[in-house]
Amino acid sequence: MAQWVYIEDLKNHIGNEVELRGWLYNKRSSGKVKFLIIRDGTGFVQGVMVKGSVPSELFEQYKDLTLESSIILSGTVREEKRAPQGVELDIKDFNILQKSVDYPIPKVREDNIPDVGVLLPKRHLWIRSKKQWALLRIRDTIEKSIEDFYHERKFVRIDAPILTPSACEGSTTLFKTDYFGEPAYLSQSGQLYVEAACMSLGKVYCFGPTFRAEKSKTRRHLMEFWMVEPEIAFYELDDIMALSEEFVEYLVKRVLDERKEELLILGRDISKLEKIKRPFARITYDEAVEILKSKGLDFEWGDDFGGDEETVISESFDTPVIVHRYPAKIKPFYMKKDPKNPEVVLNMDMLAPEGYGEIIGGSQREEDYDVLLKRMQEENLSLDDYKWYLELRKYGSVPHSGFGLGIERTIVWISGIRHVREAIPFPRLLDKIYP
Repeated sequence: MAQWVYIEDLKNHIGNEVELRGWLYNKRSSGKVKFLIIRDGTGFVQGVMVKGSVPSELFEQYKDLTLESSIILSGTVREEKRAPQGVELDIKDFNILQKSVDYPIPKVREDNIPDVGVLLPKRHLWIRSKKQWALLRIRDTIEKSIEDFYHERKFVRIDAPILTPSACEGSTTLFKTDYFGEPAYLSQSGQLYVEAACMSLGKVYCFGPTFRAEKSKTRRHLMEFWMVEPEIAFYELDDIMALSEEFVEYLVKRVLDERKEELLILGRDISKLEKIKRPFARITYDEAVEILKSKGLDFEWGDDFGGDEETVISESFDTPVIVHRYPAKIKPFYMKKDPKNPEVVLNMDMLAPEGYGEIIGGSQREEDYDVLLKRMQEENLSLDDYKWYLELRKYGSVPHSGFGLGIERTIVWISGIRHVREAIPFPRLLDKIYP
């Protein structure tokens, strides 16, 4: 019997007869030669069936093959340098396991229509298309690279809770649920919990889903998204800006090293990713405001940047740009004010180039108990809800800092796509939760 081989390994079996197990992605005919495009999850390969080289009844079964039918084939692997995998399969036999009838996503539409929103109800099938396959493989590499980056630097992973008793990023974007008669909320961020953990373990990070009930339909927003959040004891603002640069450079390099084929499937201009080298540009909020005004935007100091402003700022740079020291009045209570200018906080946002906007947000945290207590009172926060968080400042408090990187926004930028809804297997949007 022929050995079962995955498509990604075919190059190691040139000249051998193998078995493939997968699905019919596409097919075409030139009379006496039939071409079958097979996918198996690891890649795509063309199988060739020539009249006279296979039994006539098998050759005639070509007409019965339908898109996305499950199939087992056997044949000989042949080198073909023009093929994406560098090989083709000379088919000797095939068996249809299950015939797909009326597959609802024609190949001409699966990745090439103006409004991909019409495909979202078929997301469970759409992810079989070549571009969506490429995106999910890039996502896998980014997620693995995140863990590798922090473990190589001896960080400890901390799994923060998803159910929380209070807000982290503002009470207006909370998903509320019942917790045995008490109100609870889906986590907006694991930050407060990794702040506690860094006082135990020094260098920590959490990595998981977060939830924001933000009524936004922009291409940068999801209701459920994944975020990685490092937190480090004794780190100040300059330290986390340096760490964020090293981190993003590492992620881009890993994708270039391991997923170049997938980037090419997506039509990504790889030369732009190859420019992502440290050091990145760093500008203050004040300098960013001047950029906006020089571009003719009507923007007032003290306002927060929206998507349009982030796009204008980032388009001025070939690499990511870090904007730091935003006005304190538009930032959360836990950010430390700049001792040299208490009107701003010691925070940073990293904006991806090419107009992709914010991918990282972070800050140095306020470590002084009395100062933090006053900030919370000014914002009318429940001291009972945050008692445990305040206690971190009573028992051996130290300067500490951290940031969060949004996985989907990072995938969108690195992949060169337009919308975050394609950067996650099953997106949760303002008006879509199916499937």
